[in-house]
Amino acid sequence: MTQTTEQLEKVSNSTGFIAALDQSGGSTPKALAMYGVDQSEYSGDEEMYGKVHEMRTRIMTNEHFTGDKILAAILFENTMQRKVQGKPTSRYLWEEKNVIPILKVDQGLADQENGVQLMKPMPDLDALLNRAVDNGIFGTKMRSVIKLANAEGIKQIVAQQFEIGKQIIAKGLVPIIEPEVDIHSAEKAQAEHILREQLLTHLDTLGENENVMFKLTLPQSANFYQSCIQHPNVLKVVALSGGYSRADANQKLSQNNGMIASFSRALTEGLAAQQSDAEFSATLRASIDAIVAASST
Repeated sequence: MTQTTEQLEKVSNSTGFIAALDQSGGSTPKALAMYGVDQSEYSGDEEMYGKVHEMRTRIMTNEHFTGDKILAAILFENTMQRKVQGKPTSRYLWEEKNVIPILKVDQGLADQENGVQLMKPMPDLDALLNRAVDNGIFGTKMRSVIKLANAEGIKQIVAQQFEIGKQIIAKGLVPIIEPEVDIHSAEKAQAEHILREQLLTHLDTLGENENVMFKLTLPQSANFYQSCIQHPNVLKVVALSGGYSRADANQKLSQNNGMIASFSRALTEGLAAQQSDAEFSATLRASIDAIVAASST
C-alpha cells in the first residue's frame, strides 16, 4: 500500500481520536499561559513559536502519544516547518508514531457578517498545499464560525468551505471542513439544523472519490449528525471541544455514536511545563485514555 492508501484505511477504519496541536499566532499565548509559560519568558513571535514547539514536542514524543490511540494530529504551518528529534514534524509523526499528519491551512477569521465569520482570503493556499504534499501531509483543516442561526450566513460559510475543499481535494489531500457553531450562541440548536441541511446539500455535489471530513461543535441533540457520519463521501465526523471542559466535552461526545474527538485545549488540560516527566506523562495518559473512551461509542 502507498502511504496515502494506508492512511486512508486508518482514518476510515481505526479507533482513536485526532489531536489538535494547531494553535496559531493569535491563540498561542493563551495556550502557553495555560501550560504555565508566562509571556515574560519569551520575546517576539520566533521565541513564542519556539516555546510552543517545545510543548508540542513534549506531547508528541511522550510514550502515550501513539497511533493506537491517536489517529492523527493537526499541525500549524510553523510546526510543520520544524523538526522533532531530527525529523520534519509530519514525518516524525507518521514514521515514528503511526500518527497521520494534518495541516491547518486557514489564515484566520473575517469580521462577523450575517451572524457568521467566514475565513479570510487565502491567496497563497496553492503554494501551501504544495508544501504540505512535499511534507507527507494527509489532509488539511480550515475553520469558520457560526454565531447566529442566520440562513444566508450559514449558506455562505458552507459554500466557502466546500469551494476551498475542492481545491484541496484536487491536490490529493483530504480537507477537514470545520464550520464551528459557537457553544455560547443563544441560537445554537437552530443554527445546527440549518448547518446540517447545507452540509448534506453540498456533500451531494461531490464525486465518488472526493472525500471530506467534518469537524463540528458537539450538537444540542445526541446523534444529530448521523446522516453526515453515514454519507459515503465522509471519512469521519470529529468533534471540537469548543470551550467545554474535557469532562463536559467527553460526556457530550459519548452520546454521539460514531463521532470522535478532535480536541485541542481539552487534550492539553492539566499539562504544565513545571511538571516532572512522570507527572506530565501520567496526566497526558489520563487525558488520552478518557478521550479515547468517549470517542469509542
